[in-house]
Amino acid sequence: MAIERIVNPEVADEVGRAEEQALEGLRPRSFAAYVGQPLLKQNLGLAIDAAKVREEPVDHILLYGPPGLGKTTMAGVIAAELGAGFRVTSGPAIERAGDLASLLTNLADGDVLFIDEIHRLPKTVEEVLYPAMADFGLDVMLGKGPSAKSIRLDLPKFTIIGATTRAGSLSAPLRDRFGHVHRLEFYSPDEMIQIIERAAGILGMTLNREAAAEIAARSRLTPRIANRLLKRVRDYAQVKQVDTITRREAREALHLLEIDELGLDTSDRRLLSAIIEHYAGGPVGVETLAAICAEERATIEDVYEPYLMQIGFLERTPRGRKVTAKAYAHLGHEYPVAA
Repeated sequence: MAIERIVNPEVADEVGRAEEQALEGLRPRSFAAYVGQPLLKQNLGLAIDAAKVREEPVDHILLYGPPGLGKTTMAGVIAAELGAGFRVTSGPAIERAGDLASLLTNLADGDVLFIDEIHRLPKTVEEVLYPAMADFGLDVMLGKGPSAKSIRLDLPKFTIIGATTRAGSLSAPLRDRFGHVHRLEFYSPDEMIQIIERAAGILGMTLNREAAAEIAARSRLTPRIANRLLKRVRDYAQVKQVDTITRREAREALHLLEIDELGLDTSDRRLLSAIIEHYAGGPVGVETLAAICAEERATIEDVYEPYLMQIGFLERTPRGRKVTAKAYAHLGHEYPVAA
């Protein structure tokens, strides 16, 4: 479910996709310009160089990890490093086998087809994709009934790059057809600062390193969120007619957005406070939390909880969710001492 939060790393509605298009110019186009993920870049660079020597397409690549870490950007960088054409689609957009056949037959040798949310491919489409990935062939049925016959179409030698936030949801046959499977990790604070400084330069902003560090600290170690916050800080600076953005302007802009120094927004604090004030810090069931926050269970599990657990504010126990002492301290509550 899509919810309108600036710190939501998902892009699940038309507004979010329009914003992604507006940020398109911030995407790096080469490994040299791509900040972070050093081991991933090293492994992919080696695979690309080897494929160029053999004059073959790179084996199919699966990129997985939390949303907002740059899977789509990395796919574009791979295509650019290969000097190949780049086609983009998504699992939900390919509804029928015919849609997939149309995409594949229009590729050229060496092209890269990027399938976002590949775990959401319909089963019938997925089964057609197997021989295409393994043998670069497509089986097509002509006619119906007793006169129907199957013909084999040869496809160009292409590379599929799949991206997913839920690698466990991929079927084993599909996952096994990827020659390279890589996870994107969260970025370090220093890498986030570099990403923000690079984006600020592209946007024509002047900000000092302290301001970049302030934005980075509230970005949940996620470039997509950092770019959104940076644009909001730019809006604030332009209205206030500030030439060089300092930590003070960055803090003031982010304070207006109600995003605190750890990147928590009003929704995060409301969830934690509800557990503390109504359930003595927990444990409390996720269905109860969903009712309190007027959200669906999937939203609680996929949007709220991952970051709160990552920073040690929330625990999952067999009896339900429980707020930690760190969360109590951050929200200004006294942690209960067991009798």
